Amino acid sequence: HQPMYFLLANFSLTDLCLSSTTVPRMLVNIQAHRHTITYAACLSQMYFFLWFIGLNVFLLAVMAYDRLVAICHPLHYSLVMSPRCCILLVVMSLILSHSYSLTHTILLAQLSFCTDNIIPHFFCELLPLLKLSCSSTYANQCVLIYWGGALTILIPLFIIISYVRIVAAIVRVPSVSGKWKAFSTCSSHLSAVCLFYVSAIGVYFIPSTDDSASKDRIAAVMYAVVTPMLNPIIYRMKT
Repeated sequence: HQPMYFLLANFSLTDLCLSSTTVPRMLVNIQAHRHTITYAACLSQMYFFLWFIGLNVFLLAVMAYDRLVAICHPLHYSLVMSPRCCILLVVMSLILSHSYSLTHTILLAQLSFCTDNIIPHFFCELLPLLKLSCSSTYANQCVLIYWGGALTILIPLFIIISYVRIVAAIVRVPSVSGKWKAFSTCSSHLSAVCLFYVSAIGVYFIPSTDDSASKDRIAAVMYAVVTPMLNPIIYRMKT
């Protein structure tokens, strides 16, 4: 269980950091009735938010791989998921998520913004900021498609393939108690994945409408505030 708890500790820390980038500022704004933010603070908030969102996604993929090895190759689990491998996977997740965040932040810093810069959101998110730009956002859109494809298509596809193999292995377990025990080790992770991606899809893949800004804010609250709050409860029920 050591690799699972090591990854869970990093995942919990990431959730804490993710909430810390948006919630404290939001609460201060509500209490003080202040709805302004400096340009530097906005870029910083977006940078850290994207970093921890990306890290969340990569850690979900790493945890899916951990469950895959634990259920499909239990005799090799301690060898494959060694402490060195776990640390390497977390470090690679940090590097990739940092690259994702830094690329978007640098490109956004090159854009020009007009007057009356009102962000229809409760924090500085990438898409609302791109809509405010007066200059061309072609490069930003290309990078968004590239990284968005990796984070919202390739990684979910990897998680789905992992769970297909896990389900196939669970079906071959002869006893009902053995099947339930194997499934229960994955249910919390699967719940966290579904909770995160359903709200993220609501922001990035549902076509825009006249009232899409309010819907985007609700979906952003789900994956930026509610999901990090619920994840400890979900995992605590199973661990």
